[in-house]
Amino acid sequence: MLDIFQAHGHNEVDTAGLYGGGSSEEMLAKLDFVKRGIIMDTKLYPNAGLGGLLALDLSYNHKPIDVRRGLLDSLKVLNTPKIDMFYLHGPDRNTPYEDTLREANALYKEGYFTRFGISNYMSWEVAQICEICIRNDWIRPTVYQGVYHALQRRIEDELFPCLRYYNIALYAFQPLAGGFLTGRYTRGQNEFEPGSRFDPKIAQGAMHRGRYWNDSYFDALDEIKAAADKHGLTLAEVAMRWLVRHSQMRKELGDAVIIGASSTKHLEQNLADLEKGPLPEDVVEVLESVWPKVKGVAPKYWH
Repeated sequence: MLDIFQAHGHNEVDTAGLYGGGSSEEMLAKLDFVKRGIIMDTKLYPNAGLGGLLALDLSYNHKPIDVRRGLLDSLKVLNTPKIDMFYLHGPDRNTPYEDTLREANALYKEGYFTRFGISNYMSWEVAQICEICIRNDWIRPTVYQGVYHALQRRIEDELFPCLRYYNIALYAFQPLAGGFLTGRYTRGQNEFEPGSRFDPKIAQGAMHRGRYWNDSYFDALDEIKAAADKHGLTLAEVAMRWLVRHSQMRKELGDAVIIGASSTKHLEQNLADLEKGPLPEDVVEVLESVWPKVKGVAPKYWH
């Protein structure tokens, strides 16, 4: 998969200690990403005391001692002395942000990472974090990682203006809504591949079903599919092309799309779709018309 990814001109990989219960970082270390010329980013989620999908053998909060321990643990697993970008993966509202950011700055000064990012914070928290960093002359976040796709545009109202004001790029994750925007799932479906994104028997499946499994979303999907079918387009292609050609994302401002795939075929197709031009005007019109219909049930963008 990395061969395909790099063949399309990409070299930045996103991971986290949380992913795969830690196996994601372990696998990337085995692939010797440094020799491949991969730029590595990782994240620290404050999972202490949380169960279900967020339960790990190792738990962390964002107190200074854990921020340091979490980053150094990831570096050890990745088998590297430093990474490109270190994220706070989500808010720890039980720890003063100033304490967390002071330690992040200390780790930056010690050379453990080059860029600083944040993810899953509310817009006002982003502003607060930036003002704390500015006031203390600490490293500021230059990337915000958040959920953004054609049927989840909540970040457009307040977060996007905040990011632009502070010169923070958006890295959009879940561009296909966890697979919902591929058309793989249907309204009356009750059989699911074990372990898949919408398998109701696992925590991840319950989470994704809570986000998207409702009539409003399926109605919107039906409208998009009808428009896409007229032009021989897949739902996944429409979703990808909308993000890079018609959304509020701007490549020249550093914005990027984080993609994942379960197979080399899917990865190749997703990468190819991102390289295509604008969508037909009538497809864009449908995408614009369905968002207000689902906005009321769309999940929040923060944790």
